Amino acid sequence: MRIAFKEWAVVVDALGRGEQIVILRKGGIAEGHGGFRPEHERFWLFQTLFHQQRESVVPSAQQRYDAIAPSFPPSDRLRLEFFCEVAETRRLESLADAERLRGQHIWRDEVVAERFDWGRDKSLYAMAVRVSRLPQPVELPMLAGYGGCKSWIELEGAPDVSVAKPALDEAAFRVKLERFQATLSMAAH
Repeated sequence: MRIAFKEWAVVVDALGRGEQIVILRKGGIAEGHGGFRPEHERFWLFQTLFHQQRESVVPSAQQRYDAIAPSFPPSDRLRLEFFCEVAETRRLESLADAERLRGQHIWRDEVVAERFDWGRDKSLYAMAVRVSRLPQPVELPMLAGYGGCKSWIELEGAPDVSVAKPALDEAAFRVKLERFQATLSMAAH
């Protein structure tokens, strides 16, 4: 598996610790008018340090960011530690639907609203993912082709995913997935 999904380091941390299973995505500038598409059902998490991520997350996640920031890899390295399998994807067509997921992710409300309203398409994607962790992180060279404001990257090489173990046990993951599904099924009514 060589597909990777670019995401803020603090969100990758929350996913890897099992604090959340939800990824919210609008899409990067490099993705053009079509915006983000949930093209892949399995992928590595490619942690990024772009944008103002510390200020864009809830206070507890800001504290976590401060704790993990000193261990971020240097800019010429990419650290892979977490692998995802998508359990469910929903396109959120209203800001109210996106706001119903409050507490299931670490983004601040204002950031969710900004992302929802950005561009011509007023929507967000919400992906519920099952995250697995490698026994040891793997560092790869950061290549120029990995740069830019885009969600999906094809890696030159990647570790063996078969050695990764789930971040949450099956029961804990099911509880979070059922909460995600119940929250969004309420939105559909």
